Amino acid sequence: MSNPRHPHRKLSSALFLLVLAVIAVAIIYAAVNKAPWSWPVPEEAKQLKNPLQPTPPALKSAREAYADKCAHCHGDTGKGDGRDAKRYDPAPSDLTDAKKMTGITDGELFYKISEGKKPMPVFKNKLTEDQRWQLVLLIRSFAEPTTPVK
Repeated sequence: MSNPRHPHRKLSSALFLLVLAVIAVAIIYAAVNKAPWSWPVPEEAKQLKNPLQPTPPALKSAREAYADKCAHCHGDTGKGDGRDAKRYDPAPSDLTDAKKMTGITDGELFYKISEGKKPMPVFKNKLTEDQRWQLVLLIRSFAEPTTPVK
């Protein structure tokens, strides 16, 4: 016999647990899908080495490609604060975060530039292989510590 004062106690408890489960799933989903650098990269791509050196001509070319294809989201200096950055979820990555960038190989950066992941576009058909490697060089320069001028 159920308690007449609390006829829906079991139903309320079940509903409460269901709501908690939905919230937990939503939090996990958001955490996984909002981390902009968390998309899977094949191991063979991670192992790729940049065949280019950071020469002045390579960096000049990279700056031109970056200004044309990347700066509107990632910002002029790579902070993820470009004019269109607020339009995207997840937001563009801050490429100046040295701690984060140290943990990412050149091959991973090249793969991510080449293959994209929404909202970041695919660039393998828009930029040459050399241009994409040059962008890796430029991106690395964003996270390098600057020496104060004396």
